[in-house]
Parts: sequence; structure tokens; C-alpha cells
Amino acid sequence: MRNLANALNWSPVHASLVFFSAISFLGFGLACFFWPSMQREYVRYGVSKFRNLVGGLQIAGALGLLVGFTLPLIGQLAAAGLALLMIAGVGVRIHIKDSLVQTLPAAIYFGLNAYLAVARFY
Repeated sequence: MRNLANALNWSPVHASLVFFSAISFLGFGLACFFWPSMQREYVRYGVSKFRNLVGGLQIAGALGLLVGFTLPLIGQLAAAGLALLMIAGVGVRIHIKDSLVQTLPAAIYFGLNAYLAVARFY
């Protein structure tokens, strides 16, 4: 990771954040398709008809972040898309009156990807 970060003139911390977000969203996206507990969450959110779309967007965003290691504009667009997805997730959580603890992960991933969309991808 350090050599890749150095090649891109990124700090190892920034490269690690990109990698962390990508791995997280790859897992979240796959969970939308294969994990019954995640499928039940989308029913609870009231957006079960969008589960496959959201899962596909999460996987595409994760792959875009990884492609961003060689094509920074793709990474920046992927991070922006994931940030938009997460702000929508925060909105859904607020709408269904989830607790702050339940809403916080979506808010943190929004902040992380908003940061990645504007920081060091250019």
C-alpha cells in the first residue's frame, strides 16, 4: 500500500482510507444480494424495491474507488457517488426514526467519501 501511495503522491493514510471504503462498500453491496439479514434491513427501511440497485451501486462505487488508484477522476466520481448514496441513507434512517447510533455509520461513511471526493484525487 505504501508504494502505491508514494507513486500517487498520496499519504499512506489517504490510500488506506480509499482502500477501507472500497472494501467496506464491496462487502455492503454483496450483502445486499446474499445476506438475508441485510435483505430484511431494506424491508425495515421501507425501500426493499431498491435493494438490488443500491447493492449494485455500492459494488460499482467500490470498484471505482479501486480504479481511482490509477485513474484518479474515476475514484473521485466513485467517492462522490458513494457520498450521495450515504446521505440518502442518512435521510432514510432519519425518516424511519432510527436512533443516532443506528444512523451514525451512514453519516460516517458519508463524511469519509465526501472527503475522498475532494481530497487528493485531483
